[in-house]
Amino acid sequence: MTSLLAGLRVLVVEDEMLVLMILEDMLADLGCESVTAAATVAQALALVETDTFDVAMLDMNLGGDRSYPVADALAARGVPFAFATGYGGHTLDGYGERSMLKKPFQFDELVETLTGLLSR
Repeated sequence: MTSLLAGLRVLVVEDEMLVLMILEDMLADLGCESVTAAATVAQALALVETDTFDVAMLDMNLGGDRSYPVADALAARGVPFAFATGYGGHTLDGYGERSMLKKPFQFDELVETLTGLLSR
């Protein structure tokens, strides 16, 4: 099941260091080739402009800023992505068809979400 994830280049947009570290460990366990992190919308947009990613995970709220501009930039490049949020009952404001992981999520939930994104 996780062979689909081996060798991936992943963008993680997350402003909470502990969450980022846990996610990086999970992605490494899945065999991802590289994990590139951004903590702000501006950092993430710069990375999307200059790097190539196979898939991305976007925290919904980055210090009060929504990650929607990053989602738009990834979608324009055909990069599959999922949102993550710690807020209950959060809606995706026009991104309803996108996957959303509710924090804290488990390893199996991450695997299911990523394989679902990549199998589309």
